[in-house]
Amino acid sequence: MTLDAHQHFWNYQPQRDTWISDEMKVIRRDFLPEDLSPILKKNLIEGCIAVQADQSEKETDFLLKCAHEHSFIKGVVGWTDLQSSGVQARLEYYYQFHEVKGFRHVVQSEPSGFLLSNDFCNGINYLEQYNFTYDILIYPHQLDEALLFVKKFPNQSFVIDHLAKPLIAQRQLKPWKQQLQQIAMHENVACKISGMVTEADWKNWKVSDFKPYLEIALEAFGPKRIMYGSDWPVSLVAAGYEDQLAIVRQLIEPLSPSEKKAILGGNATRFYHI
Repeated sequence: MTLDAHQHFWNYQPQRDTWISDEMKVIRRDFLPEDLSPILKKNLIEGCIAVQADQSEKETDFLLKCAHEHSFIKGVVGWTDLQSSGVQARLEYYYQFHEVKGFRHVVQSEPSGFLLSNDFCNGINYLEQYNFTYDILIYPHQLDEALLFVKKFPNQSFVIDHLAKPLIAQRQLKPWKQQLQQIAMHENVACKISGMVTEADWKNWKVSDFKPYLEIALEAFGPKRIMYGSDWPVSLVAAGYEDQLAIVRQLIEPLSPSEKKAILGGNATRFYHI
């Protein structure tokens, strides 16, 4: 199955969605399954993973409703308060929905030390019990902390979103490269080649801008732990759906047919238990 392992849906609410800045006004509107379905079909992608964009269980329930109504949504990465003393009960509740594959928190907006805090780690402790995955959303400066974090949970399935958002526009590889290589040494950690266009120069990027970053990720994780994701509709601030997909397809062209299939869906199918 070909899969887009990372995209979002929302009903735009200005008071809630303050992260969508003036320079991102092209995505200040609703983006729903009916908008994405024809795009996926046109690009021969059979399904997707819907990932939370808001820190609320209302968001998780909204994505669940989308998945119930649209069979091409193969899984949901939702949100619940992993720091709550009642986290196990909430995970037990969401376990009844086969569409819920895992959870995410917007750690990129949290202060230093968040990933290693006792309350958050207590919540992560319960995920394995329910076979839930965890998406790690961070900036490069948080990779050292993320390394200590994944070391604490050797049996938990993790995936790093957006290659940890390297500074592509600045053509900066260090220390991101070494940090990514270190975290990739842990076999329970995968990586999404997603969100790359929004880390580049939005108006002047070239395919060659992304080549070193993708090559580093591929060498570190190998083709069995890399997943393609569009980050649609956020990616629209810098590229159309076909354009961002073409970047990935062009850069993985030298790989074998089986490796390309793994990156474009096979790995995500396995990781998210689809």
